[in-house]
Amino acid sequence: MPDASAVTAAVLDDMREESDELDLLVAGLKAHEWAAPTPAEGWTVAHQIAHLNWTDEVALTAATDPDAFAAEVEKALAAPGTFVDEAAEEAVTALTPEALLVEWREGRARLRKALSEVPPGTKIPWYGPPMSVASMATARLMETWAHGQDIADALGVTRKPTARLRHVARIGVRARDYAYAVRGMRPPAEQFRIELRAEDGGLTVYGPEDAAQRVTGPLLDFCLLVTQRAHRDDLAVEAVGPDAGQWLDIAQAFAGPAGPGRPRKADR
Repeated sequence: MPDASAVTAAVLDDMREESDELDLLVAGLKAHEWAAPTPAEGWTVAHQIAHLNWTDEVALTAATDPDAFAAEVEKALAAPGTFVDEAAEEAVTALTPEALLVEWREGRARLRKALSEVPPGTKIPWYGPPMSVASMATARLMETWAHGQDIADALGVTRKPTARLRHVARIGVRARDYAYAVRGMRPPAEQFRIELRAEDGGLTVYGPEDAAQRVTGPLLDFCLLVTQRAHRDDLAVEAVGPDAGQWLDIAQAFAGPAGPGRPRKADR
């Protein structure tokens, strides 16, 4: 079994690489491209980067000052439907794209350093359940990938899937029961078998091989589904069993309230 510290270091490296790849996509944008609307209603490319910067800063607070982070949770509870949008809008209004890019670069570097210094075994508080360092890094990678997808869609760019998608899939699978709980629903008692195929033919699997209910499909499509970047009807993810089918309708890899998801392409 791999050493836990080595696993954490590898995830932190992948987190950095995911952000660096998105950085390459936005670094040379012109002013009108920063203002381009993304699939997230009301959010431009600049809003997407502002949100990632804000979330990195909040994650840094969670990792270094749990009491201060508790105050952030209180703010979220006071305005659950608006606090994320308000934080992004505040940054976009206050900063030029150039300044925002600098803040995001510096903030994510501070976060990576802080996470690398958290004592082994520590659980970091978050808006959902507390997380290990590796899980926090995975969550940041997942969100960076998801918001990066919105930016890529806005710019008409097709990104090449990477091996880092396995992290996005993993957190989506691990968040299965959370997706039910956040909607006030009881999660299924039985486990599902999940088989996801990457573009290179590699297979990522979760759950018992003999499970009666199953989810199969492309790794990329599953990641788009659990990050709610595409509607289920537009993806090649399939379910066998009523509970597995219901999960695909509500799956989310992120903490917080259930998102509205994206409309079907036919309805846009």
